[in-house]
Amino acid sequence: MKKEIAIASDHAGFKMKLFIIEYLKEKGYSINDFGADSTHSVDYPDYGHPLAGAVENGSFKLGISLCGSGNGINMVTNKHQQIRGALCWNKEIARLARRHNDANICSLPARFIDLSTAKEIVDVFLETEFEGGRHNRRIGLIPVKSEK
Repeated sequence: MKKEIAIASDHAGFKMKLFIIEYLKEKGYSINDFGADSTHSVDYPDYGHPLAGAVENGSFKLGISLCGSGNGINMVTNKHQQIRGALCWNKEIARLARRHNDANICSLPARFIDLSTAKEIVDVFLETEFEGGRHNRRIGLIPVKSEK
């Protein structure tokens, strides 16, 4: 199976994003970087929406998003019906997000974690499988059902 990952950040997550991209390339991943392309101030929705769209349409199984707190870009990605974005600040949160919530985008708070922690979170997120079972029903209740 080809290891592919989608990634996006705003300016605050840019440097950590570059670190993660290089780390994942060393591990054999193919990366699709949806931006940003520098530390110059940008609007995170401009990068979060394309990332979420690519995961939502099946182009990528999983994605990683980054901004200063992780919250803003995570809110953007979660506006997409088939996205289950998780704000992950440690590896146990990342493990539970995948195992119990079948999270498909990991959001990192770049201003609040160091590079070593980011690497641990990404590893756990990408290596943990969804447990299924009793969690399937809950996952099915997340998307908003359209009213007739």
